[in-house]
Amino acid sequence: MPVVERLLPSDEAREVVALAADICAKELEPRIARDEAEAHFPREVFTTLGQAGLLSLPYPERFGGGAQPFEVYLQVLEEIAYRSASVAVGVSVHALSCYPLANFGTDTQREEHLPRLLSGDLLGAYCLSEPHAGSDPAALKTTATPPTETGGDYVLSGTKAWVTHGGAADFYTVFARTGEGRGGISCFLVDEDTPGMTPHAPERKMGLTASPTTQIAFENAAVPANRLVGAEGQGLTIALSALDSGRLGIAAAATGLAQRALDDAVAYAREREAFGRPIIDHQGLGFLLADMAAAVESARATTLAAARLRDAGRPFSRAASIAKLVATDAAMKVTEDAVQVFGGAGYTKDYPVERYMREAKVMQIFEGTNQIQRLVISRHLAKA
Repeated sequence: MPVVERLLPSDEAREVVALAADICAKELEPRIARDEAEAHFPREVFTTLGQAGLLSLPYPERFGGGAQPFEVYLQVLEEIAYRSASVAVGVSVHALSCYPLANFGTDTQREEHLPRLLSGDLLGAYCLSEPHAGSDPAALKTTATPPTETGGDYVLSGTKAWVTHGGAADFYTVFARTGEGRGGISCFLVDEDTPGMTPHAPERKMGLTASPTTQIAFENAAVPANRLVGAEGQGLTIALSALDSGRLGIAAAATGLAQRALDDAVAYAREREAFGRPIIDHQGLGFLLADMAAAVESARATTLAAARLRDAGRPFSRAASIAKLVATDAAMKVTEDAVQVFGGAGYTKDYPVERYMREAKVMQIFEGTNQIQRLVISRHLAKA
């Protein structure tokens, strides 16, 4: 990755970001075009990242985490996205799936499960959305019938949608209804081999094809009572809290993708000639690239500003929504403009910029559509 002017909080943080860049250049760059073309999920890459400590950066050392500030973790995600948006989104989703357990689980639950989750031995998935309940998680219908007074398991029934790593994950953080209304949702940690839990065939997507996305069906799936995360009825609070951090992960991934599209476009514009000189020297093209660079820098600054609020223990929900909105809209515009810089060549699969544009689109949709982000921001403004 070309030099990005980063303000990192420590020498250790600089080493961590450099390590991520080096691993991704060696492990991801040579394979990602093939993996995307063949819709092949690079599971072994997640093991490599886990062994290097890059899946556990924002979590406590006590459970095998890196105890790094969130701003460092996000800049690692950006480095990963520079090579592979699919893997970066997967890392963000894995961190999201660990969040409820790490922040709301009991000490016993965390000591039993977190070390393996954070090491990369196990890969996680996050099951909140449903076919009829995407932007409105409070409308979910999957049920978890509580145990009887004499003990037993919760019994889950329903269907979850848009599950990243569906069918490939080792554990699933699942939100299901244990009562009525917004206060009737609970959170569970579910193993991938749970009887009655069945992944559907992967969705046929326009981008991020190396990352499987499926529906997950639950039909009388028994989940032990000790796999309830947090209190019964606390699930929606847990889910929304996790999404604030998850939105920052997507913002960082979008920034890394946009940086790659910009760098590829600049390299092409320096080499391609028209009217006797490189096309970057023509003002119309040069100004387009300048706007792309401004958009990338703005996305990075907005994302890291939100992360620093989080690291300082200050409210960051509004800032997270702003970062997700700004960074993913920027990624869509920058990748689209990168295709324009390449001209007709950019519309072919001979160059990866067409893939970048397809990958950017979904970032405006998941972890809350950008319309939902605007709603969140406006509600914060109304309360202020």
